[in-house]
Amino acid sequence: MNIVKNSRRLSQIGIFTLILCGFTFQGYSQKTANPPTELFAKNLFHITEIMVTDVASPPAAARFYAYTTLAAHLAWDQALGLSMEENLLTKTNIENFEFFGETEKNLSPEFVAMYAMLETGRNIMPSGKLLEENQKTLTSKFLKSKWISKKDLEVNIAFAKKVSSQVLELANKDGYKQLSSLTRYSPKKNQGSWYPTPPAYMAAVEPEWRTIRTFFLKELKSYKPLPPAKFDLTEGSPFKTQLDEVFQVTSSLSEEQQLIANFWDCNPFKVSFSGHMAIGLKKISPGGHWIGITGIAAEKAKIPWRETIYIHALVALGLHDAFISCWEEKYDSDRIRPESAIQRHLNPSWKPLLQTPPFPEYTSGHSVISKTSAVILTDYFGENFDFIDNSEVYFGLPERPFQSFSQAADEAAISRLYGGIHFRDAIEEGVKQGDKIGRYILNRADLSLESKR
Repeated sequence: MNIVKNSRRLSQIGIFTLILCGFTFQGYSQKTANPPTELFAKNLFHITEIMVTDVASPPAAARFYAYTTLAAHLAWDQALGLSMEENLLTKTNIENFEFFGETEKNLSPEFVAMYAMLETGRNIMPSGKLLEENQKTLTSKFLKSKWISKKDLEVNIAFAKKVSSQVLELANKDGYKQLSSLTRYSPKKNQGSWYPTPPAYMAAVEPEWRTIRTFFLKELKSYKPLPPAKFDLTEGSPFKTQLDEVFQVTSSLSEEQQLIANFWDCNPFKVSFSGHMAIGLKKISPGGHWIGITGIAAEKAKIPWRETIYIHALVALGLHDAFISCWEEKYDSDRIRPESAIQRHLNPSWKPLLQTPPFPEYTSGHSVISKTSAVILTDYFGENFDFIDNSEVYFGLPERPFQSFSQAADEAAISRLYGGIHFRDAIEEGVKQGDKIGRYILNRADLSLESKR
């Protein structure tokens, strides 16, 4: 299924200037008859800012994106009284969800979508209360631009909060609140099992994430990758061969390979030490990077409001499910990281280019979620959709051009080998895992372009 018809020459549309994490918008200050779609990316980035502040784990960040963008999607459709049979939520595992009946008059779908998104983030994230200022700014912008009248403001805010309460009720039942009551993870003492890595030696992150409810995947077994190479230091064994590869590749990285590794680092747990003081370095999550790419593509394609919200929600829900599948495998296989294995068995002074994330190695989360996202975005925008990814400019890294989403996903995957934090089979099997997840999600969320307008 290719939602964008071949006749639409998306690659010839000019690139809108967007910097994820800085978000500069050309023409944003100009008065327009209707709210520009870039307002959605701007307000979604406020969600990202809170995640960075809270150091949200990669799977938790995906969950936050899923519920906040879902709130925007539901608010838009319900504000316009659109058929709920074509709503994205009806394609998921969520049952017995009661949509609104009669909707209020004089609703601004753009306003309620973004306000509901911020309201959901405000209530679902630890530091979400900070979003109240963004809600005030959003309200002021709509009033000053006369996109909404003062007499209609109260009913619009009430409507947005009602939608948000629906989504928050779903979130409260997905298993997240029960995580703290589950048995704590303890590293095994097997030679090939994961254990904490320097410099912070952090405990394993989200070991029971598999218990979180998925949106599309009905079960996780079908998406299990092949088992990882068995820990074996015999010369010529699959594991030893891969161990040697990581050591050799990272010992002679080109400038381009180093740039690729750093561009896709996206490690929210990165820590540096100054004397006895630990300093956390703020970084976007892997899912946040792909949410940024989604926004860049939406702006380049100049798709309208509902499609912009829809594709963000679809990618976010896909990220959520992909992380659950990947995290199940991580704690099933529980494989040692290259840093631990190389320092113990090859060279005690070796260090990876990137800081090793605090969870088991197999499969590569970047590989899984990047491929899932690329499959969804390719189906939506088409093959060979070129774009400039400036998602990491805010973090001091240059923008990178890509000829397609698949090229970006492939680069994200191999970046983990260059960074010295994954073995090759975790990357290659992760790509296969993500591809299978992405294609399944597309089959379940099969909506025509016209139904989303």
